[in-house]
Amino acid sequence: MESRKQVGNTRVTIGACKERTTLKLESLEDAVVLDDPQEDLLQDKRGCPAYVSPEILRAHRTYSGKAADMWSLGVILYTMLVGRYPFNDSEHASLFAKISRGYFVVPECLSSRGKCLIRSLLRREACERLSARDVLRHPWLARDPRNELPPRAAASQDRLVPDVEMDVDCV
Repeated sequence: MESRKQVGNTRVTIGACKERTTLKLESLEDAVVLDDPQEDLLQDKRGCPAYVSPEILRAHRTYSGKAADMWSLGVILYTMLVGRYPFNDSEHASLFAKISRGYFVVPECLSSRGKCLIRSLLRREACERLSARDVLRHPWLARDPRNELPPRAAASQDRLVPDVEMDVDCV
């Protein structure tokens, strides 16, 4: 049983950061708003093929929308850090087979914390993936208070391009 509301083309404020920004999602044609956040079982199979989770590919089954979102977050993080999709193929059937197997390679040049977060999100079994709350607590995202700047200094630092040496192949 699906407990949800379909959302049309609407600008929705999802969250806000007191210091700097407001996160907004736009064009929510495929978004689902749950009536009860504890009941997130879905049946529809819409979305971008590269971001679809293994459980969505299983025929005639419901799946956890939250767990599927965590998989997609893992694909986004991998793509941002590595510069390519973890699962890629020009044919949808081959792409879906790769996603279903769940095998991917994380380059050694990523930090151990970055690798850990990606592997914790791209778990084949939905019940083994981190929750959104766990992601926010993950060491890769944890702030080190020793590196914190006063609010005014932090805002001005956002506009500066740091001098860093980067390996062209890996971030």
